[in-house]
Amino acid sequence: MTKVKEIDNTPLGIIRQRRIRLRNIGDIKSFLIKLILLIIILSTLFGYIFGIETMKNNDMFPKIGVGDLLFYYRLDKKYSSSNVVVFTKNNTQYVGRIVAKSGDKLSFSKDQRLIVNDSIVTENNIFYKTGIYKSDVRYPLTLKKDQYFILCDYREGSRDSRYFGPVNKAEIKGKVITVVRRTNI
Repeated sequence: MTKVKEIDNTPLGIIRQRRIRLRNIGDIKSFLIKLILLIIILSTLFGYIFGIETMKNNDMFPKIGVGDLLFYYRLDKKYSSSNVVVFTKNNTQYVGRIVAKSGDKLSFSKDQRLIVNDSIVTENNIFYKTGIYKSDVRYPLTLKKDQYFILCDYREGSRDSRYFGPVNKAEIKGKVITVVRRTNI
């Protein structure tokens, strides 16, 4: 036989029941406060300090593939050549590698190689020729203050500075610090 719990209607029993109910409400309030704090911390971290971007195309192939998650750091505004960055151009986000910075003069050789400051750049892990697009960008190009020339690793057909020109420092959202592979695992 199962025991049926009897309700204690005595004044002391009613007080015990109310204490249990208040304790449960206190636990719920405590949980909600912790949840709100967690949401505030995460929104601060990923709204102002870090960012997350999903790679939408193969522009950075073979290093970064379609669907890979990119974590980038927003606060470091010192960029140098070979940094992979997330940037915005024409209200669209792109990912690319900085190949030249303010004051650098760049052009392309006849055999489609990158030339920065009159020296051919040896790019390890870039397996594609760097052709010039038919656009408004004219070479040789000297970058102005706070301008960067950004190319994608997959050089054939990628949208990068050859297509829309130099990228201003204000358009760079951050430097990629981690890639989480979601493809070719």
